[in-house]
Amino acid sequence: MKIKKGDNIQIISGKDRGKRGKVLRIFPKNRKIIGEGLNIIKKHVRPKRSGEKGQRVEVPAPFSVSKVMLICSNCGKLTRIGYRLEKNNKVRICRKCKGEIK
Repeated sequence: MKIKKGDNIQIISGKDRGKRGKVLRIFPKNRKIIGEGLNIIKKHVRPKRSGEKGQRVEVPAPFSVSKVMLICSNCGKLTRIGYRLEKNNKVRICRKCKGEIK
């Protein structure tokens, strides 16, 4: 997968279209990611002890990596990711400004 943990992304389709966030976790086998403040769902949690009340907790849910685009750290635009070989190292680059993505 071309998107890594810590990248800044923007959702391009679905109910959260246009929202921006940071990648918190990646599931490469399923091609899904979890973003900070993106795709929030309400989860019902049972009470731990007697006398406590149950709660509705908001947690981010995984969504498909095909629904997001990377925000370039240099030019600030939505971009696809390319690769360049530099001294036997594979470096990710922005397809728009050709700058290195950190």
